Amino acid sequence: MAIPQKAVMDGAVKHLVSNYNPKGNRVGWLMLSSILVEAWDLYSIAFVLIFIKEQYNPSAALLGLAAAGTQGGALVGAIVGGWLADKVGRRIMFLTTMVMFIVLAVAQAFVTSVEWLVVVRLLLGIPLGSDISNGYTYIMESMPKGVREVMGNRWQFMFAVGEVLTLAVIAVFLLANLDHQLVWRITLGLGALPALIILLMRHDLPETAVWLVRHGRFREAKRTAAAMYGDDLPMLPDEDVAVPKPRPSAFLADLRRDPIRWRATIFGWIACFAQGSEFATFGFYLPVIFATVGVSTVLGNNFALMGLYSLAAVSGWVGPLLTPKIGHRGISIAGFSIVLVSLLVAAWAIWTGHNLVLPFAAAAMLWGHYWDASNCMTIPTMVARPEYRGTASGFAYMFVKLPSFLSIFLFPQLFNAVGQAGATLFVCIFPLCGLLAAIFILPEVYGYDGD
Repeated sequence: MAIPQKAVMDGAVKHLVSNYNPKGNRVGWLMLSSILVEAWDLYSIAFVLIFIKEQYNPSAALLGLAAAGTQGGALVGAIVGGWLADKVGRRIMFLTTMVMFIVLAVAQAFVTSVEWLVVVRLLLGIPLGSDISNGYTYIMESMPKGVREVMGNRWQFMFAVGEVLTLAVIAVFLLANLDHQLVWRITLGLGALPALIILLMRHDLPETAVWLVRHGRFREAKRTAAAMYGDDLPMLPDEDVAVPKPRPSAFLADLRRDPIRWRATIFGWIACFAQGSEFATFGFYLPVIFATVGVSTVLGNNFALMGLYSLAAVSGWVGPLLTPKIGHRGISIAGFSIVLVSLLVAAWAIWTGHNLVLPFAAAAMLWGHYWDASNCMTIPTMVARPEYRGTASGFAYMFVKLPSFLSIFLFPQLFNAVGQAGATLFVCIFPLCGLLAAIFILPEVYGYDGD
């Protein structure tokens, strides 16, 4: 590509990112809405595993694989889906992933064995992982700097909302005394309903003008920008140009050329792994907390968790609003610090028998977690160049899903081996790593203009 053409493309991309927020925040919310689907799947399976075990009586390993299956599939979906979003476009990927999820979510309700459930859930994770990484890419290319970061940081709020909705629906089923086989089949299959609604609402969204510009499809980019923003990008010529396809292998090399991109991305990977680990292990621990303070029924656990995640939703809303004031470093340092202190208090309470302190420590831990997790996907997606943005987002999401997958298998064994207090102290490693990374690695990148 000739240098003048590249300069024109760079100018058009900067013009788009700096000036436009199409149709208010609608695009951002539509992309984040898929998190409701993931939250439904993640938390519904946790509560219906007892009914699946009751019906099929599988081995512990097989039951664990059924629970963790979507996490494993999401590892594949994040990497492959992010790369495909760069290669074939954002729009085709977010439509394809929702169709796949609808079909596979319904299929869960009709499996005839746990083995088939494992297979379906592994496949189900692929569109989930792909859609999250693709959605972040779309947000970063469809909203102006500053605004796009606040929207991207709201993903934890959407998780909390999805968790509360899931718990509420399951509580209704339990109160209605539905047959346990119907409860788990309907609960898992219902994930297709929000996915269908999201698909219908996203159907008319166009490809991002930024992606079209970077791929030399100037005529389509001009039509899209004119339709969405009333701006036909006069700096671009009226004819398309051939642009070499970005190689995934060049992604890391490109990052290392810019110290700010590189350090911000390294932090994003560490933060993704740290927050994923602290939450996946702590999620296992929550029912134990409630049992310790006297909550021993499935329905009681359900309502207790609804209360905690309602508080977490408030945290997930407040954190992004604070980000423009204290920056990405500020929200990360505060979040990881709160989690670390909360876990230390919880470990002390378990060790000394102060059980009534545990629910308060759990609430504080969730508040901090919904801050420290808020920007771990936003930062690496935002700082990446547009031609590698899908790959960057997928790569970051891999660091969220890897600890989630591993923790479901490994943490229960650690919990049994070293006890509640020891396991809680072990979990402190993760927020400590995140805190140190935020202090010593992360440059302040709020409002970063590297497109």
